[in-house]
Amino acid sequence: MSKRTPIYPRHESAGARLVDFGGWQMPLHYGSQMDEHHAVRRHAGVFDVSHMTVVDLAGDGARDFLRSLLANDVDKLRQPGRGLYGCMLNYKGGVIDDLIVYRTGQSAYRMVVNAATRDKDLAWIERHAAPLDVTVDERAEAIMLAVQGPKAMELAAPLLPSGLEQSAAALRNFACCEQDGWFVARTGYTGESGWELIIDDARAGLDFWDALLAAGVQPCGLGARDTLRLEAGLSLYGQDLDEDHSPLVSGLTWTVAWEPAERNFIGRAAIQSEQSAGPRLTLAGLLLEDRGIMRHGQRVFTAAGEGVVTSGGFAPTLGRSIALARVPADAAGHCEVEIRNAHRRATLVKPAFVRNGQVLVDLDS
Repeated sequence: MSKRTPIYPRHESAGARLVDFGGWQMPLHYGSQMDEHHAVRRHAGVFDVSHMTVVDLAGDGARDFLRSLLANDVDKLRQPGRGLYGCMLNYKGGVIDDLIVYRTGQSAYRMVVNAATRDKDLAWIERHAAPLDVTVDERAEAIMLAVQGPKAMELAAPLLPSGLEQSAAALRNFACCEQDGWFVARTGYTGESGWELIIDDARAGLDFWDALLAAGVQPCGLGARDTLRLEAGLSLYGQDLDEDHSPLVSGLTWTVAWEPAERNFIGRAAIQSEQSAGPRLTLAGLLLEDRGIMRHGQRVFTAAGEGVVTSGGFAPTLGRSIALARVPADAAGHCEVEIRNAHRRATLVKPAFVRNGQVLVDLDS
């Protein structure tokens, strides 16, 4: 039976279309996915992301553990209150999951990993933490909300507990602050400014949800979350990322911290060999020039060889179909995508397509 977040009664009473996602009953939309998408690009929206997995790590061994576990290096987090994005790799260099890790204390960290990968992630983390002085504590009871859009922080700030508003407003990207069971991070998955909040007390989280809606923030479902992240060129685990492909062929080479050379993170040997040989593939953006909608799994034909669409769909901000595709590393210019047994013309571009309300690609190319 699918699990339900503490916000589920609000989704149900609002008439949301509910679907199973990673074992959770989640809202796909509340009536118009298109309206929700535009609300986040132009004003403010809130997503219930309480299905995400929140894991707190602490102990004298936490730093060394994470430096081994992740391809990115938590030593970049020189003080508490900072976070970074990165990948947890297997020994072959494939991506077990992509995640955000925050430093919350001198020897304490908080990780947020994907809902659909919860079981394998926790098993991998606990297996490698077992020999070390590290405690692993899943915060399954917490409510997690993402408030996103150009007006999101302005509308949400007055609703935060007294004393937290000023700290939250001062956050830089990938910074976080905490107070009395409220955790606020300047992060998101939409390409717009905003906060992601983790609230320990369910009653407080429900009240905050209600207050956001009363302030004019649009409730948004998984449908808009997907079109927003695709426009922003952000990867989706299970489509753009998986255990069979490394960060080097998934558009995430920038998340691999090669220095210092003596840091021997899991998967390093495999991806170092791949890096030395030169990755054969890359993750590119596609802008469809013909009619149709690009979808996951469709074949892509370039002058350099064949590739495959990893994520695709209609981009409401652009008014046409866009996609991410894994293609030969030297592919460029025009290509064709096989849509319903017909080859449709497209252009290879560098993701992202839209960030902070700005179109970043040439629609006339």
